[in-house]
Amino acid sequence: MNRRQFLLATTAGALAPDSTQAAAPALRIIDTHTHFYDPTRPEGVPWPDKGTKLYRKVMPADWQAQAHPHGVRETIVVEASPWVEDNQWVLDLAANEKSILGCVGNLDPTDANFAQHLKRFSANPLFCGIRWRGELISLEKNQPGVLAAAKLLASHGLQLDLNGPVTTLPSATKLGADVPDLRIVIDHLGSPGDPKAMNPSWKNNIQKLARHPQVFMKVSALVEQMECAEGQAPADTAYYLPILDHLWKTFGPDRLIYGSNWPVSDKGAPYATAFNIVDAYFTSKGAEAREKYFWKNSLAAYRWKERK
Repeated sequence: MNRRQFLLATTAGALAPDSTQAAAPALRIIDTHTHFYDPTRPEGVPWPDKGTKLYRKVMPADWQAQAHPHGVRETIVVEASPWVEDNQWVLDLAANEKSILGCVGNLDPTDANFAQHLKRFSANPLFCGIRWRGELISLEKNQPGVLAAAKLLASHGLQLDLNGPVTTLPSATKLGADVPDLRIVIDHLGSPGDPKAMNPSWKNNIQKLARHPQVFMKVSALVEQMECAEGQAPADTAYYLPILDHLWKTFGPDRLIYGSNWPVSDKGAPYATAFNIVDAYFTSKGAEAREKYFWKNSLAAYRWKERK
């Protein structure tokens, strides 16, 4: 879809007559990528760094103030801290916050106590899985440990988020082939870079990755892909079509998932801008695709449970 086609499609949808139709029910929207943390704790936090704008107390109410105006009421928290007990901190937070459907924890597959930690946290139904970043994904450096840990995750019925640069995508693809019963979610688009100057290997690696049916793509951090003044990423959905169209072509309507990466996403654009970009795109794909993107596909990937 080029810019002109996209604009024509979205304009046509906006002008379609609906005066004789009943109002559509509110769309359920689940933000599958938020971070909560509290630097005021006695032990502090290992992330974010002191002196940065992110170094502040960020709690569910702060996210809700940004998300609720757009109908976003539920979230899955992704733990960025490498401290083992911070997994419990998020689970304790979620126990009293019904908007949190689940937690993606942070456990090192090379830790000798990995299996013990996983058994402990997976006993909590809010624990959906874990995320690995950067070098932890590399099968060249950590193959025995990573494969063993990935198979253990699958045996527990958990999932794996992967977050790293384009160079980690081949390892993610191999992991998808070696552990076919493990649900894998690629964070932040697989790091393509600026839509106008994408990493040349991104498209090819995404095509290979998408061949594995248990691999999902999280359309998050879209406004963080380019170098720009803080909060000034382009707000025009058409700017991001080189990325969005390729993901749509390769993953289709059933394996793309909404995530904001808030509050980190503020470095690219405010929550409202980032949300409106993807909302316009998936609205142009039809009501069914929009519903799958905003919540149904997250259920397939994370197998979260309804909160009572």
